[in-house]
Amino acid sequence: MSEALLKPELDTWPQQTTRGHRIPGNRYTSAEFFREEWDKMWTRVWLLLGRESELPTPGSWQMEPVGPEEILMVRQQDGSVKAFFNVCQHRANPLVDAPKGFTRRFVCKYHSWVFAPDGRLTFAPDKEDFAEGNPCGKVSLKELRCETFAGFVWVNMDPDCAPLKRFLGPIWDAWSALDLDKWRRVQAKSAWLPCNWKVVLDNFNESYHVPTVHMAATPETDRTRVRGNINTYYKETKFDLSDEGHNRMVMQGGYGVGQTDDDGNIVEPLASQLRAWDIDPALFKGNPEATRGALQKAKRQLGPARGFSHYAKVPDQQLTDAFHYTLFPNFAVSVWSDGFHFLRARPHYKDPEQCLFDNWWYSSPASLDAGVGGAHRTSNASVEEVPVTWVDTSKESIGPAIEDDVRVFVTQQRGFRSRGFEGVYLSTQETRVRRYHELIDDYIAGRLPRK
Repeated sequence: MSEALLKPELDTWPQQTTRGHRIPGNRYTSAEFFREEWDKMWTRVWLLLGRESELPTPGSWQMEPVGPEEILMVRQQDGSVKAFFNVCQHRANPLVDAPKGFTRRFVCKYHSWVFAPDGRLTFAPDKEDFAEGNPCGKVSLKELRCETFAGFVWVNMDPDCAPLKRFLGPIWDAWSALDLDKWRRVQAKSAWLPCNWKVVLDNFNESYHVPTVHMAATPETDRTRVRGNINTYYKETKFDLSDEGHNRMVMQGGYGVGQTDDDGNIVEPLASQLRAWDIDPALFKGNPEATRGALQKAKRQLGPARGFSHYAKVPDQQLTDAFHYTLFPNFAVSVWSDGFHFLRARPHYKDPEQCLFDNWWYSSPASLDAGVGGAHRTSNASVEEVPVTWVDTSKESIGPAIEDDVRVFVTQQRGFRSRGFEGVYLSTQETRVRRYHELIDDYIAGRLPRK
């Protein structure tokens, strides 16, 4: 069998239709709509919350907020992970306040009720004084549906929800091929932003903004020649929408205008990337577009021997291109051959005009060892994941490039308050934005995807 037949092919997602949603501004400012979203959508979807590597041993726990809830994820004796609402069943005091830790038991600081890591109440003071009888054996922490995938802990507040694999659809197989559970977080900044969470997801559901926001394009700019490290031109981008409501955008990477000097020589960062894979940049003087195929071929041939075992399980495009996913409802991620850019927005507990934003980066173990593939080296990256740094975006950067997006998030939120904004006028390449909002409305109306 030839090599061409052995290589995985890039899959095709089914065609989708939209209903022409105008996306009015009050969806981003209304407290009433904010409550509807929470009650009828957020509480019925799978949410990526924790990271398995932060739960290394039985008794390890991690707590993550989402809206008005705090979710406690705990490693069990059998190696599984359980998730609970972070609230004592006696008088509603939270059990933990820190983001993570280790314990043999959870003790409520109000009345010393004690819960085991599996949620069982094992001790209550003065247990003989309860008219309904000893609460031990009758009371336990409120558990959520919980599964692990791609190294993350996912939870769902709907006890009757479909399995996570069905919820993720084609993303399950695509991410399984990358061994993402072994990748490590090497950069992590988080911040509270003065905007609705949907502002963040709308932005990452399209690349129409990239030339203007990130590359300073103007009306006179030829957008077909604005490429940089990735090609965002819509006619050369693959746009996909899944039946389950998740989206994918595949943008060609590894070449383009801006990668050469005035004489046509390949410049950084592309030059170093080529050398890392034994390719002489001089061979591509005046022809930077050819580097994409050269990199794919070199990675295919040299990768496995260098420890990049997952290369054998992905299509050629994955070796150079940006596979940008937006997972309903609140997670966007650009997956490269050896790193993924983690972008997550979570709603404030009561204010529709605030959200919690995470800007993190993960790298594959082989790229950390070799220092290639866009890996961000840290001294302990191969041992444990770097801690999250909280930033005030009014005073400091949340990260290169993303700070450009954040500036627009803040100004756009101002615009949504205006009665002068009567709804969107979208290009075809922004269809994913419209479908995202239509799916929110489907959940609110009770039209849930199949279980």
